Amino acid sequence: MKTIKGPALFLAQFAGDEAPFDSWDAITRWAADCGYLGVQVPSWDGRLFDLEKAASSKDWCDEFKGKAAENGVEVTELSTHLQGQLVAVHPAYDAAFDGFAAPGVRGNPKARQEWAVDQVRKAITASRNLGIGAHATFSGALAWPFVYPWPQRPAGLVEAAFDELAARWRPILEHAEEMGVDVCYEIHPGEDLHDGVSYEMFLERVGGHPRACMLYDPSHYVLQHLDYLQNIDIYHDRIRMFHVKDAELNPTGRQGVYGGFQSWVDRAGRFRSLGDGQVDFGAVFSKLTQYDFDGWAVVEWECALKHPEDGAREGAAFVRDHIIRVTEKAFDDFAGSGADDAANRRMLGLD
Repeated sequence: MKTIKGPALFLAQFAGDEAPFDSWDAITRWAADCGYLGVQVPSWDGRLFDLEKAASSKDWCDEFKGKAAENGVEVTELSTHLQGQLVAVHPAYDAAFDGFAAPGVRGNPKARQEWAVDQVRKAITASRNLGIGAHATFSGALAWPFVYPWPQRPAGLVEAAFDELAARWRPILEHAEEMGVDVCYEIHPGEDLHDGVSYEMFLERVGGHPRACMLYDPSHYVLQHLDYLQNIDIYHDRIRMFHVKDAELNPTGRQGVYGGFQSWVDRAGRFRSLGDGQVDFGAVFSKLTQYDFDGWAVVEWECALKHPEDGAREGAAFVRDHIIRVTEKAFDDFAGSGADDAANRRMLGLD
């Protein structure tokens, strides 16, 4: 068995224009001061990261990693959540997602998609240059507007959406194979890959590609009323990344999973800081350890109530307390008899 690495922190929710969140040097020192050993990097945020340089220069990547190490943290993974979202966008969401793209391709869905694919490919190359074997992203979505089967979906509609989604991602997965990097799709509402069944539909269409892996985040399963522990039993061979995020679902006589169009604070289902929600993280860490998860426990702070800096500091301690240092011996070794093959045969009455 292997001991999960961590704690690490996803920096996307913390990067900003004020110190210490406005530069790579300052934010890594702050993360280390909070108790983190690693950081997951949003590749789109120019205040922290230069994707073009990272994809083209291993020397730049070595300097980038070196500054983090000097400040006490390791670079765990890169993320292209925003760019991955733009690999596939249904027209209903064009305006909503256009702001994720570079200004020069906004308002042009074809150019935006091409830009997004190029961004993800560069981030995979940059991951190789950084010596990182897993990359975090979203799948994007073509079928999501039809997630609820009313009006009745025409025969073949969902199948056509997943065929197209797979066609867009397959060349990216082939590039990932060349780079030796797993593409870890965060299974997330709003994406076509939002639960196990939809992930399997995609996986079938990319031929079970070995690089088409999962980012496991139990908070998204709580909000769908999905069994997040059994999910690990089913997909542990594909889970290569772990976001430690809490959530709660408290349905009432007025609202449930869909939330009644309310803001996050007023929804029946909402994200919470670690320990304030309903996820049984003792069981989650036990399951992942049981299945030899060989990655980082990365805190993704999202909470409708608590201040982010409090959530970050509490999160580091929370993860540290939940990581299981695996045993190198069996608890009953003290009672071992040291039997050999001959003794075993005698015990079985075979001699």
